[in-house]
Amino acid sequence: MRILHVEDMQEISQIFADILSTKNYHFDSISDGRAGLELAVNKTYDLILLDMCMPKYSGVDFLLDLKARRPSELSKVVIVSALEMSAYQEQELLNLGIRTILKKPISVQSLLSQVEQEEVPFS
Repeated sequence: MRILHVEDMQEISQIFADILSTKNYHFDSISDGRAGLELAVNKTYDLILLDMCMPKYSGVDFLLDLKARRPSELSKVVIVSALEMSAYQEQELLNLGIRTILKKPISVQSLLSQVEQEEVPFS
């Protein structure tokens, strides 16, 4: 499984990488939203973990540009953010087509649960 994590906090990226590497997932982490968008558009990921609060290029910018350039990837986005959002804002993000919203701080089990939902057994 290939996972992209777009997050400007290196400490959080390292924690996610440590957790996911124990399960042998391929994990790309990037702290620049625009560079993360290029990865999401040009590579294939099974899951995209996205923080909404990034300097210069927000999570909303990322989502709108992803929708314009590769809309099929929106369903792979899991927002992982400490940003306080109203029920209306959360619903608008879900209406955009993202998978779900997880609030920071996130437990290891919540993170792994989202990742493991993506794994489909081969028959």
